[in-house]
Amino acid sequence: MKLYVVGGAVRDRLLGLPATDRDWVAVGATPEQLVALGYQPVGRDFPVFLHPATHEEVALARTERKVGRGYHGFTFHAAPEVTLEEDLARRDLTINAMAEAEDGAVVDPHGGRADLAAGVLRHVSPAFAEDPVRLLRLARFAARFPHFTIAPETQALLVQLVQAGEVDALVAERVWQELSRGLMAQRPSRLLQVLRGCGALARLLPGLEALAPDAAAAHEATLDRAAAAGPEAAPLPVRAALLLQPLGGEAAARRAEALRADADSAWLAERLPSAHAPLQALAAAPEAGALLQALERHDALRRPARFAALLAASDLLAGRTGHATALQPHADALVAWPTADVAAAAQARGARGPAIGEAVRAARLALLQQRLAAAVS
Repeated sequence: MKLYVVGGAVRDRLLGLPATDRDWVAVGATPEQLVALGYQPVGRDFPVFLHPATHEEVALARTERKVGRGYHGFTFHAAPEVTLEEDLARRDLTINAMAEAEDGAVVDPHGGRADLAAGVLRHVSPAFAEDPVRLLRLARFAARFPHFTIAPETQALLVQLVQAGEVDALVAERVWQELSRGLMAQRPSRLLQVLRGCGALARLLPGLEALAPDAAAAHEATLDRAAAAGPEAAPLPVRAALLLQPLGGEAAARRAEALRADADSAWLAERLPSAHAPLQALAAAPEAGALLQALERHDALRRPARFAALLAASDLLAGRTGHATALQPHADALVAWPTADVAAAAQARGARGPAIGEAVRAARLALLQQRLAAAVS
């Protein structure tokens, strides 16, 4: 048995980037041999094991054959006689089809190092067009490595893949997984550009392909602005909402649901289109009553993190820094402010039910008035 590091870890090391996760391929081994050595089997579709010491994933070298549509339309063959070169031949891009032996030697049968140096995303074989996930992965890599270009022959395969209807067989969860990673990459605009260029945008994010050129450019610039702000200022829900914002609230909510997006991303995607302009206006001229209504409307007192994300998304959409987000300290103050004493005093005066809530709301309004007056003075 021989072990090789494969794929992204090799690529990133050659690029001088930190390789956080390492995937391994075992050549010349059987599942029984790995289990006997203490490896833990975890693969469902094909033999994958966890290393007994490092817990890194080790897969048996395998080949694959297309038998149906979509990502799951493959059969796999894993056996001791499958060579490393055969395993690498089934991979998507040349830059991901390299392996590193235990002595550090790089195995590169498809010219991955040359494509890394030239900054080219190129498919390994025509089988690239058989798997629609590879289109999404390429789009994600284009967003991660924005200086890379797509080889013309690979671009032709992307179009072929879409026209063959393979994209329509993608499951929503996998689409969302790849889109999410692309949105969190260095230049998300390239994700959209790749999808638009091959015709996949209309299938995966219908409505965005219909944007006029100026609107599309502005939309992409907003996503890149979010990426430049960093993951703390612009986490995934913010970027997802900005991605879907041109569709409008209801359509954005439907698309988020269709993609099986996480709850925070779906909520923000639905809220941002209608909340954006009012929040910008409120930030320009803060008024206690309107601010309290906004906090209540957007559930800011129970879910302050969501409200903070909504403010951040609004400022990124407006191309401004610290405008709507200047409202966040007022929300934080109300969240931290204890209401138990106010409620108890109201009860002591004979208030019951809704009247207690009204007393608490009046006290919150007074606190906001004090804070806004202090900010002006």
